[in-house]
Amino acid sequence: MLSTKTRKLNPTLLSQAKFANEPAWLTDMRQAAWQKIDELTLPVFDKVDYHTWPLFEFAEKQTPVTADPTDLLDPTDHYQFVSVGKRTVKNDLAAELTDKGVILTDMQTAIRDHSELLSEYLFQKAVKFGENRLTAVNAALMNGGAFLYVPKGVEIDQPIDLMQVQDSRGKENFVNHTLIVAGADSHFSVLQRLTTIGDQVNPAHVTVEIVAEDNSYVKFSALDTLGENTYAYYNRRGYLENSARIDWTMGVLNDGSTVADFDSDLRGDGSHTEMQTVALSTGKQVQGLDTQVTNYGRHSEGNILQRGVLLDKSTLIFNGVGKIIHGAHGSKAQQENRVLMLSPKAHGDANPILLIDENDVIAGHAASVGQVNKKQLYYLMSRGLSKAVAKRLVVRGFLGVVLRDIPVADVREQMVDMMERKLSHEQGTE
Repeated sequence: MLSTKTRKLNPTLLSQAKFANEPAWLTDMRQAAWQKIDELTLPVFDKVDYHTWPLFEFAEKQTPVTADPTDLLDPTDHYQFVSVGKRTVKNDLAAELTDKGVILTDMQTAIRDHSELLSEYLFQKAVKFGENRLTAVNAALMNGGAFLYVPKGVEIDQPIDLMQVQDSRGKENFVNHTLIVAGADSHFSVLQRLTTIGDQVNPAHVTVEIVAEDNSYVKFSALDTLGENTYAYYNRRGYLENSARIDWTMGVLNDGSTVADFDSDLRGDGSHTEMQTVALSTGKQVQGLDTQVTNYGRHSEGNILQRGVLLDKSTLIFNGVGKIIHGAHGSKAQQENRVLMLSPKAHGDANPILLIDENDVIAGHAASVGQVNKKQLYYLMSRGLSKAVAKRLVVRGFLGVVLRDIPVADVREQMVDMMERKLSHEQGTE
């Protein structure tokens, strides 16, 4: 297999990705990104060598669309938006929200009906397509996704739920881009559920941009359960203006190998982000998760919390970066990275980094890699629990600090079910 540093992409991929009747500004951006792909470098994930992964093994002849998976889509009543591959199968926003100017639609419809608005934000603030080779690939080959726009002053009580399914029943490219714009003084929650149907080997490129304008608040949660034969790159970015806040809660429970950038740029004074991630790695799975908060604004605050569990011969690397730019007076940057080892053959690491270029700040970090606490196990087993049940309870408690922030009860239960499935696998190999 060729290294992704040198692999050439077939130009036909660019024409395949284009939406019908897309505007000139988007076509021009695609072309500019495409021309940069070969000259840009890949992002570095410390202690993870992903260069031989088939992240660029895009299908040049894609499998025709098949019937929608009813068994997967039946329990999606509370989702406002559902897509399978490039196709949107549900888009049902409450009339009271559309009356307030809220927009929720697939990317192709957004480009057709809201082109001028979209062009103000897509690859303009949170993510720039020329950052690295993977961002350029997403800009050039984007073929699906969603657009959520919440106007100034609108508050939404119930979460906006998005389900986006990678269709791997055949060879199909999944280059998904979700753009979320929070107008000034708006408040709302978003849940993104990503999963795979089918078992073909396919790459997945998933980007989420959140632009939080002055004094807005976005609570973003994600449940990632892509398939075992999926090699995935996630890029979730936040751009926060004055007094804006984004709270991120992400459950990385994929079965395949994954690299991810989870970043927030605190551009405005008084902006604030909480970035929380849980991850489980099993089998021979490799996951490298980079989380970075950059403080630009004065009195801005960014906190990182990452917790992971490793089983079997898997690898999980947490890289956390807190960066305070010169001039960001009164800012705060804290992070905590903890990894729990359930197998002596697994490889885990937690690498906290602080890059501080200002004196008037508060910054700190904590990191640990260790095994299940034997005293906790002994206590639970002394109360009549088996070792397997006791271990599962300890793990659930270890991850619970993040799980409790998932806003939808059904999704919390789904996340716990996924954890139980992976833990049951580990117990079966003991």
